[in-house]
Amino acid sequence: MAVDTGLFVVITLVYLVIVIGLGYLGYRRTKGDDDYMVAGRKIHPVVLALSYGATFISTSAIIGFGGVAAQLGMGMIWLTVLNIGLGIFIAFVVFGKRTRKIGSKLRAVTFPDLMGKCYGSPFMQYAAGLVIVLGMPLYTAAILIGGAQFITSTLQIPYNTSLIAFAAIVALYVVLGGLIAVMYTDALQGAIMFVGMTILLVLTYIQLGGVIEAHNALAAMSDLVPQALAAGGMTGWASMPALGSSIWLTMVTTLVLGVGIGVLAQPQLVVRFMTVRDSRALNRAVLVGGPFILMMTGVAFTVGALTNVYFYRTKGMIALAAATEGNVDTIIPNFINASMPDLFVVIFMLALLAAAMSTLSSLFHVMGTSLGFDVMRRAGSKGAMMRPIQVATVAMIVVSVILAFVMPGSIIARATAMFMGLCASAFLPAYAHAMYSSKPSLLAAKLSLVAGAVTWFLWTAFVHVKESAALGLSNLIFGVPAILPAPWQDVDPLVIALPLSLVVLLAGLALDRHRAPLEESAGAA
Repeated sequence: MAVDTGLFVVITLVYLVIVIGLGYLGYRRTKGDDDYMVAGRKIHPVVLALSYGATFISTSAIIGFGGVAAQLGMGMIWLTVLNIGLGIFIAFVVFGKRTRKIGSKLRAVTFPDLMGKCYGSPFMQYAAGLVIVLGMPLYTAAILIGGAQFITSTLQIPYNTSLIAFAAIVALYVVLGGLIAVMYTDALQGAIMFVGMTILLVLTYIQLGGVIEAHNALAAMSDLVPQALAAGGMTGWASMPALGSSIWLTMVTTLVLGVGIGVLAQPQLVVRFMTVRDSRALNRAVLVGGPFILMMTGVAFTVGALTNVYFYRTKGMIALAAATEGNVDTIIPNFINASMPDLFVVIFMLALLAAAMSTLSSLFHVMGTSLGFDVMRRAGSKGAMMRPIQVATVAMIVVSVILAFVMPGSIIARATAMFMGLCASAFLPAYAHAMYSSKPSLLAAKLSLVAGAVTWFLWTAFVHVKESAALGLSNLIFGVPAILPAPWQDVDPLVIALPLSLVVLLAGLALDRHRAPLEESAGAA
């Protein structure tokens, strides 16, 4: 179904005027470096919660993971459980309060800056900044792809045009307005997302005859699971895959654990904890963030699975068969365009654009500050930071757009899980140690960060077959797509790299404790 062009233009123009207005407001309120980097440390808790949630949830959740739920079923709901339990409650209460307190005390303005100042180490700042600069463009490109695909599907305009225009609009207010503009626009976009996803859930159940009928119909479709998926362990769209099967390992280790745990060490989310006045603001933000994440991810995964019922009733095929060229990232857009009223298609498109724009703006900002401040600028040097950071932001945006043009289809969910897994493996043990140790060990942190990042890369390049086969390094060097057999080929790098990173941190702590008495003895002698 084609969107009414006039209706779309009017609603979208109103939306863009408001977004640009908020961006301009952020620009006017950005008086110095602290404003540009951490929003002046005085953001309202509701704005924080909506900005955090809108940054967390993007087209990767709605389009990418919704499409994966259409393919693999409602077992994806376990990711919603982890998103709320870890991504909101643990993140805000356990990590957020300490991050705000220590970040304010040290006057840290980025996640790498926080790590560098906690450990008194330029290496930690540079290394964390490099991981972001090298890894985040992959995630950013996936978000660009999701937004551009929906614009193309809805308006029937060229994909290249959609991609470039989409990136340019977001870049405008990020480069000029800094984090204040990002968080103001995030709050608006988060509200639009909440409304859009709520309406989507209600209309989907109405379309399928109600909650009970829809889920009963989905459960009754288990015999329609494609042979290839059944051989991999899939038992139906209303149940978990067979325990220990390749699909179970992919769903649990890559999608559920990779994203559920990875969110705790996301630089674009951590920096938000440093934008509020006090810990009470974080407590209040949890009450908004929890329901927001429930509606965003819970609806995407539920509707994704239920698209199978719709497509089977209307076209006699499952959702994967109805996907454009087998691309799971097209399932949700195709469902929306085929089943929803014309007005809602426009509303949902705005919700989807809001989701993509809110995450994109945060990623653009973090990549720019990491490159311009943490990597290229000497830590502790004087002088204005905004101009080099703005130039660096533009450079990282260009890199992300180029990547979006060359990356393959069906990549959104996987790219998201990859980046979150990398961040958890490289950062999480050292980040937790910095927040909860009065004298954090620099040696332990260095070893942990390097071990986590290197192990994640090696497992990705040579073992986890979904990535290693595509990268080609394993085949080039060893003549096989993955050097280990099943089931190791289906185990996500996070499951190996994060525990190893933690073990190496503990070993570094023990080594430091052993080394300290020896140094004291040598000094006394």
